[in-house]
Amino acid sequence: MKVAIVGASGAVGQEFLQVLEERNFPMDELLLFGSSRSAGMKYTFRGKEITVKELKKNDDFKGVDLAFTSAGAGISKEYAETITKFGAVMIDNSSAFRMDEDVPLVVPEVNPEDAKIRPRNIIANPNCTTILMVVALKPIEQLSHIKRIHVSTYQASSGAGASAMAELVKQHEQLVKEEAPTIEKFYYQLAYNLIPQVDVFTENGYTKEEMKMYHETRKIMHSDVQTSATCVRVPVMRAHSESIWIETEHPLEVEDVRKAFSQAEGLVVIDEPAEKKYPMPLFVAGKDPVYVGRLRKDLANPNGLTFWAVDDQIKKGAALNAVQIAEYLVKENDLKK
Repeated sequence: MKVAIVGASGAVGQEFLQVLEERNFPMDELLLFGSSRSAGMKYTFRGKEITVKELKKNDDFKGVDLAFTSAGAGISKEYAETITKFGAVMIDNSSAFRMDEDVPLVVPEVNPEDAKIRPRNIIANPNCTTILMVVALKPIEQLSHIKRIHVSTYQASSGAGASAMAELVKQHEQLVKEEAPTIEKFYYQLAYNLIPQVDVFTENGYTKEEMKMYHETRKIMHSDVQTSATCVRVPVMRAHSESIWIETEHPLEVEDVRKAFSQAEGLVVIDEPAEKKYPMPLFVAGKDPVYVGRLRKDLANPNGLTFWAVDDQIKKGAALNAVQIAEYLVKENDLKK
């Protein structure tokens, strides 16, 4: 097994290295690729030093079985043919191919079998906010079809990359010193603030991030569900949170949903309000699962439920989900020989 990481020096690329090592992913060789700025950098993996190569349109991917790409949609589109032309499966973490009909969009806890049908040998990793939500929705959908979703997201700085995380730290340092904060990665100062805009606005008044949740949820769940989202950037380092309201075809009992949550793959229930126990980004950072809590009936809708969900945006929201897709393909013996 020969594996490549494209965008190795970025926040998600670095997380790929960590997750592959943590999970002892089966491979014989690892190649790292990056921009001309990153080329020549060295990273240690399983005790061996690996040098980042510059990504070029050549034969570097000959013999590669699997490529994790996280260098932005433009790079993914430009280099997809280079990466896949010798048979490598490309698991792409950008928005480049997510809504293409001939590219599966996969969350292993929800629709792993979709990964087997990939005409272009590309599998898309969904948006981080969608991944968090659909892992929690899957066990509910098995009890009763979900018709509508309302969701507010509380998105960490990590969603805008490593430099955005660094900017948040720098802003706090500057404000403590009563200096003007550096504002480059976000529309406004993020420290001590909330920004109710993630990505650019579209004609309908929703941002691209919010529309991703609408379209991607339907594709992943093979559903006609309607999703209305408000996405907010919050001064948190690397774990996203979501407040989710759902309407099902039939009314569900809270205890039945709680039981389904507790038995679901990839979900951990922390829901003891009397003990002030519920998921929080401070304690979820660095963890693998999606955490849910604050589960209750919706007072405004007899067929409604509402709950709170949190996961690590860089891990489950990006690198881990992609590696889990690869693990599924290995388990199913569905990679080229």
